Amino acid sequence: MRAGLVLLCLAYVLSQFFRAFLAVLAPLLERDIGTSPDVLAVASGLWFLSFAIMQLPVGWALDRIGPRRTASVLLLLGGGGGALVFALAQGALHVHLAMLLIGVGCSPVLMASYYIFARQFAPARFATLAALMLGVGSLGNLVASYPMALAAELMGWRAALVGLAVISGAVALGIAALVRDPEPAAGDARGSVLDLLRMPALWAIFPLMFVAYAPSAAVRGLWIGPYMGDVFALDTGQIGQVTLVMGVAMICGTLCYGPLDRIFRTHKWVIFTGNLLAALAALALAATVGQGVVLSVVLAAALGFFGASFPVIIAHARSFFPAHLAGRGVTLLNLFGIAGAGVAQFVSGPVHAAGLAAGGVNGAYVALFAFFGIVHLGGVLVYLASRDSTL
Repeated sequence: MRAGLVLLCLAYVLSQFFRAFLAVLAPLLERDIGTSPDVLAVASGLWFLSFAIMQLPVGWALDRIGPRRTASVLLLLGGGGGALVFALAQGALHVHLAMLLIGVGCSPVLMASYYIFARQFAPARFATLAALMLGVGSLGNLVASYPMALAAELMGWRAALVGLAVISGAVALGIAALVRDPEPAAGDARGSVLDLLRMPALWAIFPLMFVAYAPSAAVRGLWIGPYMGDVFALDTGQIGQVTLVMGVAMICGTLCYGPLDRIFRTHKWVIFTGNLLAALAALALAATVGQGVVLSVVLAAALGFFGASFPVIIAHARSFFPAHLAGRGVTLLNLFGIAGAGVAQFVSGPVHAAGLAAGGVNGAYVALFAFFGIVHLGGVLVYLASRDSTL
């Protein structure tokens, strides 16, 4: 199982890469195939949308047929196939199709590992293991920054995508060979996601899960590149360095969140405090647009660091799941998280356009960051009604 988890972690590295690499390639794609930042916002949103839609069937598949076949087949066909489509893209339609396929391919990999953690490890260790997997896997976020920018300049973005297709296929075959499925759970095999939706304890968690990941995902995955280029005139290599800083902050935040629930013996207040600080960082970004590269990078890094509560929110909800619905439970939470990020990507394009029309380039990013901060703050306030689970 250890080797299998390593392969699932490598698959998650790819997943993190694919959700973040558009920010670095934005200038090259606009030059070569005419895809503007607004077009790429839709493409990024389609990745998150297909990823989110797949969570319910993935949850069923994890509980019924296991993580080995679920993750390997989807990563091979969706991840490898989608990367090839992207490498051959000639316009917006091809990019959109490629991102849809890649979203399908990436949809099971993190939840397959979380399913194994939920079924084979003590509940008190879930948040730490989940954060460790997320943090190590987030190396893909770093590879999607300066290294991807360098690869695109040296070999071209098309060749780089072909290489990623080959790597995706190899990792998928490794998962098929090395991952072992947990033993079937004792319990009501007829249970469904509806049983989870009937749990009142989850309903104050869902809204925060919907908005908590969206700001850092959207800023790191798409908008930090255009912002640095439009407002500060940074080039592709410099943008890659900025995204690298934010990516490192997100990894550090994830790893720091992991043990905090055990240290403070509370899920709720760790999550509340961190997400409040993340919302304030987004609002501070809005209030300081154009006031300096260093300040903007620091605030973006703070947004990434404090917005990395994803595994602890899942751990909070996980404490209410029955064992035989572990797969559907973690994927239901992931659906809310990824769907929220996808919706934010779709909405961010019109928000940016409206701000641009009303206040020029700076006004566009004021509107964008304020939107992320206000929505995030709303989710934090709803979360105050949640029931804590202590360790």
